[in-house]
Amino acid sequence: MPHLILEYTHDLVAGNPMAETLDDINASLIASGSILKETDLKSRIVVHDKVRVGTGSGARGFVHAQLRVLPGRTPEVRADLAQRIAAVLRVRCPRPEGTLVQLSVEVVEMDRGSYVKEAL
Repeated sequence: MPHLILEYTHDLVAGNPMAETLDDINASLIASGSILKETDLKSRIVVHDKVRVGTGSGARGFVHAQLRVLPGRTPEVRADLAQRIAAVLRVRCPRPEGTLVQLSVEVVEMDRGSYVKEAL
């Protein structure tokens, strides 16, 4: 815990330095002070090939980040974490000419009782 899942539509991947994006997000989240051990943060990117944004025919894409955390953080801390992710994505997310790109970020609390974590 926490888990960062960064989702992109396939049209935003070309030329996107994804590893650097994860590095920047991870650094910003760790700098917040609300993640005590840097090894607790697990981040990954998922690229979606088959997507649809709305009903129009124009070029459209999205990047969505979900940060999953255990309960206990205040609404203000969760909002700060979301803003930190959004700030990096505003800089790093590609904006192909003629493509509507939507950015969204959410912080979701996991159920502590059903979460299992072990070091193997």
